[in-house]
Amino acid sequence: MPNPAGSFIWYELMTPDPQAAKAFYERVFAWTIEAEASGAIDYRMIATPGGHVGGVLTLTPEMIAGGAGAAWVGYLNVDDVDAAVGTIAAAGGRTLMPAHDMPGVGRFALVTDPQGAVFYLMRPTPADPNDTSSVFAPGTLGQVAWNELSTSDQAAALDFYGRLFGWTFDERLNMGPTGDYAFIDHQGTVLGGVMQQEVPPAWLFYTQVADVDAAAAAVGAGGGTVILEPTPVPGGGRVIVARDPPGAMFGAVQGA
Repeated sequence: MPNPAGSFIWYELMTPDPQAAKAFYERVFAWTIEAEASGAIDYRMIATPGGHVGGVLTLTPEMIAGGAGAAWVGYLNVDDVDAAVGTIAAAGGRTLMPAHDMPGVGRFALVTDPQGAVFYLMRPTPADPNDTSSVFAPGTLGQVAWNELSTSDQAAALDFYGRLFGWTFDERLNMGPTGDYAFIDHQGTVLGGVMQQEVPPAWLFYTQVADVDAAAAAVGAGGGTVILEPTPVPGGGRVIVARDPPGAMFGAVQGA
């Protein structure tokens, strides 16, 4: 069956140096990233033993001059991109890239939520109507296992994403002075969590690894920076948060 609306269906690394990104992430996650772009746009697919996890978009000087920077961005499936863009604008979000079509791929737009976290909206055009994206696959090595939103206004973010994507947030974890960690439930699947933090609002994506200590070491050896050293999380797992050399933030999780 196709992915329901509100699913994460793709992840994209925006970077000024795709060759450096290839060397770095293949070291950290054992991914295979295309050495060269296959089309007019410099876009390179990321493959894992379990399938694709996303792609690498090369930032051009024009994009950088326009304010784009190194970052990981998630794609969320919607039934109608244009309607979703309108809903987001009415709620106080922004459109960074207007809705447009890519033949054979789908229609998409780059937007922000009202607090400023960036994400894509997408209505894919699959070759088979029953095609399903498996880029979000908890427990599968090399695939994204957790999607985490840090926001400046958790209550407003929960209302926004709940109305836009039908997510619910009934399960909470008390984190003391910082408030509750709200788990994202999407039709019975836990996608990740939302927490309030005094940082620029952003989504962070955690990739499943066999050994989070080895991943942390690979980050350092590759010229990146570990922001959060290996740390236990509820459920028995351990995580790191890191930054690649150009500055894109990402996470890794072992277990859980």
